Amino acid sequence: MAQVFDLMQKQIVKANVGTFATIFSGMGIEGGLQSAPVALPVMREAGMSLNAYTYNGLIYFLVKSGYDKEAMEVYKAMTEDGIVPNVRTYSVLMVAFGKRRDVDTVLWLLSEMESRGVKPNVYSYTICIRVLGQAGRFDEAYRILREMEEAGCKPDVVTYTLLIQILCDAGQLSDAKDVFWKMKASDQKPDRVTYITLLDKCGDSGDPRSVMEIWNAMEADGYNDNVVAYTAVVDALCQVGSVDEASDVFDKMKRKGISPELYSYNSLISGFLKANRFDGALELFNHMNIHGPRPNGYTHVLFINYYGKSGESLKAMQRYETMKSNGIVPDVVAGNAVLYSLAKSGKLGMAKRVFSELKDMGVSPDNITYTMMIKCCSKASKADEAVKIFSDMMENGCVPDVLAVNSLIDTLYKGGKGNEAWQIFHQLKEMNIEPTDGTYNTLLAGLGREGKVKEVMNLLEEMASSSYPPNLVTYNTVLDCLCKNGEVNCAVDMLYTMTMKGFIPDLSSYNTVLYGLVKQDRFKEAFMMFCYMKKVLAPDYATLCTILPSFVREDLMKEALHTIQEYILQSFSNMDRSSFHSLMEGIIKKAGVEKSTVFAENIASSGILLSDFFLCPLIRHLCKQRKALEAHELVKKFKSFGVSLEIASYNSLIRGLVDENMTDIAESLFCEMKRLGCAPDEFTYNLILDAMGKSMRIEEMLKVQEDMHRRGFESTYVTYNTIISGLVKSKRLDQAIDLYHNLISEGFSPTPCTYGPLLDGLLKAGKIEDAENLFSEMLEYGCKPNCTIYNILLNGHRIAGNTDNVCQLFQKMVEERINPDIKSYTILIDSLCTAGRLNDGMSYFRQLMEFGLEPDLITYNLLIDGLGKSGRTEEAVSLFNEMKMKGIYPNLYTYNSLILHLGKARKGAEAGKMYEELLMKGWKPNVFHL
Repeated sequence: MAQVFDLMQKQIVKANVGTFATIFSGMGIEGGLQSAPVALPVMREAGMSLNAYTYNGLIYFLVKSGYDKEAMEVYKAMTEDGIVPNVRTYSVLMVAFGKRRDVDTVLWLLSEMESRGVKPNVYSYTICIRVLGQAGRFDEAYRILREMEEAGCKPDVVTYTLLIQILCDAGQLSDAKDVFWKMKASDQKPDRVTYITLLDKCGDSGDPRSVMEIWNAMEADGYNDNVVAYTAVVDALCQVGSVDEASDVFDKMKRKGISPELYSYNSLISGFLKANRFDGALELFNHMNIHGPRPNGYTHVLFINYYGKSGESLKAMQRYETMKSNGIVPDVVAGNAVLYSLAKSGKLGMAKRVFSELKDMGVSPDNITYTMMIKCCSKASKADEAVKIFSDMMENGCVPDVLAVNSLIDTLYKGGKGNEAWQIFHQLKEMNIEPTDGTYNTLLAGLGREGKVKEVMNLLEEMASSSYPPNLVTYNTVLDCLCKNGEVNCAVDMLYTMTMKGFIPDLSSYNTVLYGLVKQDRFKEAFMMFCYMKKVLAPDYATLCTILPSFVREDLMKEALHTIQEYILQSFSNMDRSSFHSLMEGIIKKAGVEKSTVFAENIASSGILLSDFFLCPLIRHLCKQRKALEAHELVKKFKSFGVSLEIASYNSLIRGLVDENMTDIAESLFCEMKRLGCAPDEFTYNLILDAMGKSMRIEEMLKVQEDMHRRGFESTYVTYNTIISGLVKSKRLDQAIDLYHNLISEGFSPTPCTYGPLLDGLLKAGKIEDAENLFSEMLEYGCKPNCTIYNILLNGHRIAGNTDNVCQLFQKMVEERINPDIKSYTILIDSLCTAGRLNDGMSYFRQLMEFGLEPDLITYNLLIDGLGKSGRTEEAVSLFNEMKMKGIYPNLYTYNSLILHLGKARKGAEAGKMYEELLMKGWKPNVFHL
């Protein structure tokens, strides 16, 4: 065997792994190639000649097989044997230990080379620079570069490109660019790889100027001649948010005759979606569908992710289904993207279907998949299902990470299973999972929800001595717990001592404690803390929502005005109408409409803000209270301060006026807004059409519709439903029915609001059969009746005296799972009382209260009158007293009914008492049966 091996080496016949394995086996050495360090002395004793060729071969095969430690032992044996390794020997070992990120060994090998007189080449130095860069030891990497240059070994393009990449990864873009320009000035010019590497890293760093700078240099050097180069700059520009510039480069590429590839399109689509320019992304996608290249799974995932982050889970699901219908089999990335969207909205049913489909298609769920499913269970408040999913994860060999465990703990706590959450926490050691600050923060939040303040403080102390000490999120979680559980003094103390422990309170910290102080009506302290906070932090929207409502309620008007003025001045360029509307609605809710009006008037009269941001919510509130005339007067007052109304305020006021049948004022506002240049929108026109219809001015209504069309607004189903309703109210039932049939023939999709007025008109005209036929037609068109439709039918049959039909319709309504409202019950009770079925009426009266509905004045009046007619006056008086206790005030009809029936029952004293009450209210009875 020794002679054959020596002959192979003399004739330079290449040995392979099999050669050495055969030798080792023949010598009785077990363990295969890994036993090389043990085999070497045995081979020498057997007379085999071990030379550089033998050692280098063994080192190479050991490294290739992953036996780096053994390769190093062979190297040491080689040097002890007096054989000098060559550059290749060192390069193989340096690459091996470089992959292991073993920096010290790589540097030792470089030192060994130099001490043994082996001159390192550019490859040797480059390996060292790479390893040092990956370890973040940049100064040493630069030292190696200098040594390399001093030794007369010029860095090549690979060395420079590698150094640029390392510096960029470390966030040192400026240094990377210095290396690039140094490279440009040397004889080692950047190549295509250098440019693309730097473009990519400039994109990641968010520096648009650098991207264009490198791209211009790339063009000047002639490296912009293929799709890879163009796609690289498109991707980099999209990464830094310069989507318009990316789109220009994309178009330039096409003009040069370079066809964009799938990745090119995906990069630009991604850029558009990140910039929230959905239309641009969709246009590109549609172009791909028509002209190619066909969108792939990743293209669809970009849209799924966009919808998920926008909170549009149903659209994300639709896109996912579209992807499948196009023959693209979803992978785990696509599945995770749609599950993320469904988890945010808590659509567990859909998530379970996607999860099941993935497994059926042979896609193995990963950590993210399971974590998303657990989060979805949390959002849907299904803690038990979350536990099942976690068990499934373990059984399928998918090792949970700390994120999955944190999600499960959070889900269990939110599901009221705190003990189970702690059991999972105590099992972390068995699962080889180290808890993170996120784990502790989740537990703290759970304990806080349970009101366990003492346990929260104990856990906070435990964290201080753990591997994960408290962070700012921790302290904010504890502050929230303290404030919500009445320990505001402790929260104030913690807020001021946080700084001593190295944590600077942020806005969330202050807002939480401010909320606690306000909750305990400690307004002066809240204002003092607010003033202190402003010295270090600018208040945000949450701050305003926390303190302003209380300031206004407690008549701290000066403080409230000062606060809102400062906020407006600091953020005027970012004013958001809907946010200010929400703020004012919160103030109205807490301080009441009167004080809120004073606050808004002060803002306007002092010139702090002359938009209608604070006025619009007041208009809405007053109109909801059916105080549209008061809202109109308020608007006049604000106009005198110089406040001009925008479309939302006009629409709210016009709607309120129309609802209260003050159509003349509504129409004058309509004319005013057009005169002042505030263009009415589709909603405004529909309101005015409704006003005309209620006023039975059909010709004028149709002229308004024509004006609406001239201004570019198409009639919608709301428009047509409004016109149909107006025609019915104007006793033009036949014209309304003709319009309905014309619309149906044109493909119009009717809604319950289409059928409601028509059914009401037919029933009130006594055309019961026609109404029933129209109702059947409604069902045939797939238009599902709602509670309002059934109420119209119930009332129609009540008017016709068809009590049995009323009862049958009511029962059908319940069977169709349409919940009757108070009007449904009132119509039914009226019909039963009229038919003399008082006991049945009383039974339904009790039922409506069992179902959580509150009877109104009409309901009580019907039963009081019904009981009186039946001679059951004691029960009638009892109901009268009950309604007063509930805060429902009797009207003249109530008193008339009781006085009449008590008089007939010869209960003069009680009737006289009712009569006195009536007179005290300033009313006069119109029945005399005393």
